[in-house]
Amino acid sequence: MKPVLDNFFRYFYEDMGRIFQAIWEMLLSVFNVFNYLLNFPMRMEKIKEHADDFGTADWILLLVTHLLLLALIITLVVLLVRLMRHLLRFRVPAKKYDELSRQVQQLQRDLIRANYEKDKLLALKVAELGLKEDVVLDSLYNETEGEQQEMVPSNRNTFASPPVDPATSRFFRLTTVDNYYKTEYQPPVYDFEITLEEICHRFRHYAAGKLGLYYDIELIRFFIAALGTSRIVILQGISGTGKTSLAYAFGKFVQKDTTVVSVQPSWRERTELYGYYNEFTKAYSETDFLRAVYEANYYRDPHVVILDEMNIARVEYYFAELLSILEMPLESEWNIDIVTAMWDNDPCLIQNGKLRISNNIWFVGTINNDDSTFAVADKVYDRAVPIDLDSRAPTFEPEDVPGLYVSTDHINALFADAKQKYPISQETLDKLEDMNEYLIKNFRLAFGNRVMKQVQDFVPCLIACGGTEIEAVDFIVAKKVLRKFESLSLGFMREELTRFNNYLDKTFGKNKMKICKEYVDMLKKNAN
Repeated sequence: MKPVLDNFFRYFYEDMGRIFQAIWEMLLSVFNVFNYLLNFPMRMEKIKEHADDFGTADWILLLVTHLLLLALIITLVVLLVRLMRHLLRFRVPAKKYDELSRQVQQLQRDLIRANYEKDKLLALKVAELGLKEDVVLDSLYNETEGEQQEMVPSNRNTFASPPVDPATSRFFRLTTVDNYYKTEYQPPVYDFEITLEEICHRFRHYAAGKLGLYYDIELIRFFIAALGTSRIVILQGISGTGKTSLAYAFGKFVQKDTTVVSVQPSWRERTELYGYYNEFTKAYSETDFLRAVYEANYYRDPHVVILDEMNIARVEYYFAELLSILEMPLESEWNIDIVTAMWDNDPCLIQNGKLRISNNIWFVGTINNDDSTFAVADKVYDRAVPIDLDSRAPTFEPEDVPGLYVSTDHINALFADAKQKYPISQETLDKLEDMNEYLIKNFRLAFGNRVMKQVQDFVPCLIACGGTEIEAVDFIVAKKVLRKFESLSLGFMREELTRFNNYLDKTFGKNKMKICKEYVDMLKKNAN
């Protein structure tokens, strides 16, 4: 055994010894490099030895050489410092990190509860002083250092409060929305120069070029002008004419995807849209509709919510509350009741159990006119702008246009500006008043103040989109007034309908009211 070990040690000394010697020589070489680099006295002695023989070019090269050496020294020092920082950097074990994360989440929930208790104490103080709550809140926030800029009027602490763990909230989806817009969302750069006519032109070519959807420019103008007239638009017609696709394409065009809500035949009440609190699971059943309305309060892009096949159930059953809310004259009154009592970690934008409907959201319902659906009540039609899609538009060669980032504030300003620049003429108003008297006398029908207001809103918007006053009047009268003819006994009124077409030619000009006359001819045909 002993000779074997002696042989091994001899081998180890001869072979492994060389490796250790090489490592030592390498370390010694590194030391020598730094020693030579930093040995400035030795370098000065060398310079003195050759100084007498140096010319001008030699001194210049000497200076450049030492500058390079100085740069090399600085680089090596920086690299060494970074290496040491990396090696000595403080690291938290994974288990400890998880524990710290849980503590942070608990502190966030405690902070929310503290804010809630503070608000309750403030409310008691307001009640004692007999002051208005808004006055006290304004003074409080004005005195606070580092006051946060108010982004959402209905909620002062929306962005000041920390993110909430969705798993601890009864509104999982809405709390997730809160966390995203508090931590990640960046608003886009909006185009504040585009006009309504340019929007119509670009939208038509975008839909054709990017999505393969072809629409007549008149239809596009009607759709955009309808957005300036009502918060509710109805797209109706036979299946396959692109009703849902039109609203979907608009969402793609403005870079804010449309929310599609598929209406079910079983829908009977408001909870189908807004959801409900489940007492068994202690969680709120959140719908796509609720999330879309909630999230729209965080951004200023225009957003469309599609109620697909909205008349497959009775619209007036599940949609009645929203119709009434959108009739309120002040946007501050557009509030939906969500819950009766608030919890500490409920979503930021639900205030006093209510959710605000922002003015950047529109509701588009699609309707199929067949035997499998219900008739839409006048209550719905009177508050909406219906648009018929009964045929597919011919194809054309579209321009290559990009999508559009446009603020709802800019679109609403364009609508308001159009109503100032292009008001309906007094002559046309007189003709509409004369038509109203004619309808009362011959058909016992009339259009009220709501229809007249929509006429006065729609006409300027369509003109700003590139249409004409007579086109706007023709469209809105056909869709809002003549639609009421369907409730009459048309089988006995064929002659009255013929005389009415003659009346349109006489009052507005020969074949000027083209849509109205085509609609009356269709009623006459169906009356046979």
